[in-house]
Amino acid sequence: MNQKVLFFSTRSGLKLSENIAYYYGAFLGKVKFLEFSDGEYTPCFEQSVRGSRVFLIGSTFTPVDNLMELLLMCDAARRASAHNITLVIPYFGWARQDHKDKPRTPIAAKLLANLMVASGATRVMTMDLHADQIQGFFDIPVDHLYASRIFIDYIKKLNIDQLTIASPDMGGAKRARSYAGYLGTDVVICYKERKKANEIEFMNLIGNVKGKNIILIDDMVDTAGTLTEAANLIKQQGAKSVRAIATHPVLSGNSYEKINNSALEELVITDTIPIKKITYNKIKVLSCAPLFAEVMQSVHNDESISNKFII
Repeated sequence: MNQKVLFFSTRSGLKLSENIAYYYGAFLGKVKFLEFSDGEYTPCFEQSVRGSRVFLIGSTFTPVDNLMELLLMCDAARRASAHNITLVIPYFGWARQDHKDKPRTPIAAKLLANLMVASGATRVMTMDLHADQIQGFFDIPVDHLYASRIFIDYIKKLNIDQLTIASPDMGGAKRARSYAGYLGTDVVICYKERKKANEIEFMNLIGNVKGKNIILIDDMVDTAGTLTEAANLIKQQGAKSVRAIATHPVLSGNSYEKINNSALEELVITDTIPIKKITYNKIKVLSCAPLFAEVMQSVHNDESISNKFII
């Protein structure tokens, strides 16, 4: 007998979850939330999940509220006798805290992995982790998807001549080289030093960009400080044009204004995180819903997902 598949979503990620369910050919199940006056809440599934494969969809942004909601839903599904529980986390928050960079600090990404397993998750599915090694923090299977499947097609359709791929920092050099190798282009790298989190002290460029059309590649854009400074530097060094691609649009603070006032011609993002309902001509959103739906279908059918990866 085929196992029943059920989809549920956290409240903040409803639009993306609905799109994923649509491409899968299903509907989202209903979850009722009982809220207390102090902000505490309890989720309750309004249908049986006993013996089912349950997909719980939700990105962990803003980190605390959405993470707790996902964990409570997972615990509820486990206690309601779901057979399999897959946490589908398009954007895995806290991923920047994957190691100790100074004494007496936590490794938040590992703590989250422990919490997810403790809540009853049997599988995790996510996209473009800030650090690949986070997969090893879990003692359950992790399907780590890459937005390159989405972005490569878009880059090819642009049909840009003199194309060069760039990384806005040293940490993204491997990602940039992968794109450049697949597309057969050169690669340049921006080197930065930080005073503190989200504040750049200085930035230098490694490589030649004069007369080139540059596409910056990153896994996320938060305050947009690094991305816009890199774009401005590249333009000052003689590039014809500068575009940027980033999987996760955290876009905190005055990031929208920074992007709008920068040398960037375009910022292409996915919908792992919903962006503000503000019109900015430079921002283009590509949906990751079809890719997640395809992989979820393969996982349910016990099929290989290796053909879902490009680089």
